[in-house]
Amino acid sequence: MSRTQRLFDLIQLLRRHRYPVAGAALAAELGVSVRTIYRDIGALQAQGAHIDGEPGLGYVLRPGFMLPPLMFSEDEIEALVLGSRWVADRADSRLGCAARNALVKNAAVLPGDLREMLDTSTLLIGPGAAAIPAGEAELPLIRQAIRSERKLDITYCDIKELATSRTIWPFALAFFEHIRIVVAWCELRQAFRHFRADRITALTLSEQRYPRRRQTLLKEWREIEGVPPQ
Repeated sequence: MSRTQRLFDLIQLLRRHRYPVAGAALAAELGVSVRTIYRDIGALQAQGAHIDGEPGLGYVLRPGFMLPPLMFSEDEIEALVLGSRWVADRADSRLGCAARNALVKNAAVLPGDLREMLDTSTLLIGPGAAAIPAGEAELPLIRQAIRSERKLDITYCDIKELATSRTIWPFALAFFEHIRIVVAWCELRQAFRHFRADRITALTLSEQRYPRRRQTLLKEWREIEGVPPQ
């Protein structure tokens, strides 16, 4: 375990205790010596952590302390790297670029050992579709509609090649390996519907906001479809 990870774990452990906890108990929890705990407490105090106590009496962390350089654990960094690499490889170009930029920004604020771990992560994304799925170019506009809770006027071609004009309230976008699904309320059907992005042949972002909040729509859709929260 790196020293940065150990300090992060110590902070998290202290946050779980409302009353002073002995150095020996902290050492046992983290699997280190009591001497190491005393040294790490001193290091955290030097960085501004409001830790009250002393050897033999126990330690308690005052609420409200945040240590930005230690905001991620090693597992959290690996999750961020894996997720960002998936988005960079599988999503549309704008979202992929955002994922790569997010990794760079995270790397800039991490301490050296964790930054090296981010740069050298061996969690890889396997090869996917060779070509960008049809309808990919429209995804930024669809995401904009979801964020701003605005209606979309679309022309949709179903599995029978029948084209219909619809006004939908998009509130979620699902990414599968080869297709993208827009989850929306359809004014034509007066029900929740799923639209494949590659079958949307035309779309226009309306100036009208739909009358309900997207989180409310998402909650109702989850209940109807039996989809657990993520």
